[in-house]
Amino acid sequence: MVQLFPPRVELVVKLVVAAIGLSLLALLVLAVWRARADLLIGKAIAQPIPFSHKHHVGDDGIDCRYCHTNVETGAFAGMPSTRTCLTCHSQLYRDAPMLAPLHESARSGTPIAWRRVHDLPDFVYFDHSIHVAKGVACQQCHGRVDQMPLTWRVSPLQMQWCLQCHRDPRPHLRAPDRVFEMLDPPAAEAARDAAREAAHVVALDSRRRMTDCSSCHR
Repeated sequence: MVQLFPPRVELVVKLVVAAIGLSLLALLVLAVWRARADLLIGKAIAQPIPFSHKHHVGDDGIDCRYCHTNVETGAFAGMPSTRTCLTCHSQLYRDAPMLAPLHESARSGTPIAWRRVHDLPDFVYFDHSIHVAKGVACQQCHGRVDQMPLTWRVSPLQMQWCLQCHRDPRPHLRAPDRVFEMLDPPAAEAARDAAREAAHVVALDSRRRMTDCSSCHR
């Protein structure tokens, strides 16, 4: 067969075709992920134990950090260990059928396989600790979990949603000591909170740094 193109040109053509194919595949994966993210909004995720934030946070007033122990210091907020749950439930509702997986976990030493509600793709880097340190409240991303009998996603967690905040984070921030509050600040306290937050906002990175690709894709 007569070769129509020189070997170098043929190689370039093959590379271009391969690049186009990979780009189309990446777009397809992204489209599927975005569609799945939209479907998850407002839909409670089934868990091994039907844990109610409404009861534990809203009714009992348990602080986020009691269960999510790494949220201030680590990239991952952490999930409560079986021992943490048994701090209360070794005595309270210990014979409730819904807590059988908890006691089985304690007996076998196998952690409870909680399902993540706010799950990001592997190509996205997210660090809870830096967001907490800068004044991003739990409620900002996770919604009013203190009103959720079962936990669901309230935000799409898509890139443009994140960038809206990164481009101008000031309206989304709170004073550091109010990050873990579920209730919005009363209108009468808004001015005082804004003044307290002003000095805190100065510590933010530049808009260019916060919207740079490498900040989240490492």
